[in-house]
Amino acid sequence: MPLQNRVNPKGEIKAVKSRGAFLGNRGIIHNEEKEIISPFKIKGWVTCQLEFKGRKRELMAKGKYTELFFLDEATAFSAGHRPCAECRRTRYNEFKTKWLEANQSLLLDNSTSIANIDKIIHQDRINKKQKVTYQDKMNLLPKGTMIQINNIEYLIWNNKIFKWTFQGYEPTNIHITDTHVTILTPKSYVEMFKKGFIPAVHISLQTES
Repeated sequence: MPLQNRVNPKGEIKAVKSRGAFLGNRGIIHNEEKEIISPFKIKGWVTCQLEFKGRKRELMAKGKYTELFFLDEATAFSAGHRPCAECRRTRYNEFKTKWLEANQSLLLDNSTSIANIDKIIHQDRINKKQKVTYQDKMNLLPKGTMIQINNIEYLIWNNKIFKWTFQGYEPTNIHITDTHVTILTPKSYVEMFKKGFIPAVHISLQTES
């Protein structure tokens, strides 16, 4: 039985066998039986490299943060995570610069600290342990945005719609129109994508880039 540590675009943590391209951290959210008991414990939800400086970890070890896994960076952003400042420093710097460019008006007390940014993002992604979503026209959404149609997750990529799965993306016959859809990617991230920040995607889409 696989561990419950794979995250979908809604931020839900599932038990599936598929591998992820990125590691994630929301604090210690598992018990001694390696079961998920909370959606998060910290507000700084990060996305990390799978390997960094040769560090080895036992998954869901006692007293250690819960290792979560994502199909790709687009999935991690949709779930509400951001690049880690330690193991993904270059990407973190790109993220912070573009996020501030897109969301300066949201800052509390004009502080540009990552702690302040994390507080804003936290309100953007979850409320009373429920995923925060919003509605907008599909044709106004930038590349990299995750949406939901009939309770199924999709990615907007190069003016096409792809169905998300834990194994990768699948082509669809859905056309981008001015129809309103439910948006899973936090709004401040969508605004960041509009400024030119493009999330990395799974190999199943790399020929579409």
